[in-house]
Amino acid sequence: MADRISAEDQKRWERVRERLRAELGDAVYNSWFTRLELDAVAPGALHLSVPTKFLKSWVQSHYASRIKARAATEFDKVERVVIDVRSSARKPKQRDALAGRDETIQTRAAADNKPQPLAFVTGADTGDAPAPRRAARSVRADADAVIGSPLDRRLSFSTFLVGPSNQLAYAAACRVAEARPGDTPLFNPLYTHASVGLGKTHLLQALAHATNDNRRRAVYLTAERFMSGFVSSLTTQTSIAFKERLRDIDMLIIDDVQFLQGKSIQQEFCHTINALIDAGRQVVVAADRPPSELETLDERVLSRFKGGLCVDIGPLDEALRVKILNARIAASQDTHAGFHVPEEVISYVARTILTNGRDLEGAVNRLLAHVTLNGAPLTVETAETAIRDLVRTQEPKRVKIDDIQKLVASHYNISRADILSSRRTANVVRPRQIAMYLSKTLTLRSLPEIGRRFGGRDHTTVLHAVRKIEELVAKDKSLAEVIDLLRRILNEQ
Repeated sequence: MADRISAEDQKRWERVRERLRAELGDAVYNSWFTRLELDAVAPGALHLSVPTKFLKSWVQSHYASRIKARAATEFDKVERVVIDVRSSARKPKQRDALAGRDETIQTRAAADNKPQPLAFVTGADTGDAPAPRRAARSVRADADAVIGSPLDRRLSFSTFLVGPSNQLAYAAACRVAEARPGDTPLFNPLYTHASVGLGKTHLLQALAHATNDNRRRAVYLTAERFMSGFVSSLTTQTSIAFKERLRDIDMLIIDDVQFLQGKSIQQEFCHTINALIDAGRQVVVAADRPPSELETLDERVLSRFKGGLCVDIGPLDEALRVKILNARIAASQDTHAGFHVPEEVISYVARTILTNGRDLEGAVNRLLAHVTLNGAPLTVETAETAIRDLVRTQEPKRVKIDDIQKLVASHYNISRADILSSRRTANVVRPRQIAMYLSKTLTLRSLPEIGRRFGGRDHTTVLHAVRKIEELVAKDKSLAEVIDLLRRILNEQ
């Protein structure tokens, strides 16, 4: 295995990462791929690494085939992808060089592959904890299993732009942050949901900052961080300390809870939020959908979510999009004083980019590149060229469950009636599971609705089918290719 990675190989790997981000979305990518690094390129193999055993197991079981497929487009003859856990033997300079722009304090803290402490005071920016606190963390490293996810000081209430779509969520978060030590929580739990790029993570981190500034202890965790901490605590036999530390805080904030997986982990999460709420401590949760659509979560957890205040952050209206663009342009002008965007260009971009704040930020970056690289003034015509890759020219293909059933039946030489029947023979069961899996991944239908469309089956049957096919796809290359073919046909019909 090669000891060094060439600059060209690193560029290829960055392109692979960008493709994964584009395919999976920012939420999934940020949860599982930001700490995945390229270690070496060997004949026929790509060697990658992650900081924890939990992350290695998750990525291998859920995304190995996808990583291999994307890597094959950039690297010659990639027959396998090897994922290892980074050890303390890696030199800091080498680790920093490979991590690039995605490196976080989580990576540095986990690089020695030891259980990490839970940071009660998470208001400090990434990497700037005072020396005494760092020393205390080192002393307690063998008693804990997780460190609070790092906070970005830029994500504060003062930088959160408010409009009709997020006014209620913003007001609720501010009210929760204003509570004084000893106050009974007004909204508990506070549950907010929004699609990608609409500001829920910004709001949660702003709430964590404000709470810590208000002399209360808040811990902000992604679902992945909570899961890895719990698993590490079981491995190191410090689960009691892990639970007690979580339950000895004033506010627990969990982001992207839709990624919370595993029966034992969900049970522990349920016990934790029950203990916090019963003790008068605040719980704040965010997801990409309302509680009623989180079919994979335990019913007891969902019941707790539904019992609090549930607020959503809706699509950005045009006025708010203009405010976001102006804020991003002003930030860019701090480093590029000559960057100027005419009002008519701002209006054009706000009318054209209708998706989310990240696409608006991407539009500003493209406009900045046009000005700095071409040296030409911005006009509506040049802006149209600069942002055309961000413009959604047509609605995404809407796939119907009936079409899925017909195509799968035809491919496996059975009838649609067979798929809907109660037959349990092998030549029918597998196509039925594949059809259920495609129905879940290609449509917006809920599990109960899919079950009804497959002969009145229970939603648990659909969930079992989805998980079964996910497991098989990760192991069986030929099945993965068949499903990919069926998916392409359905999207192109």
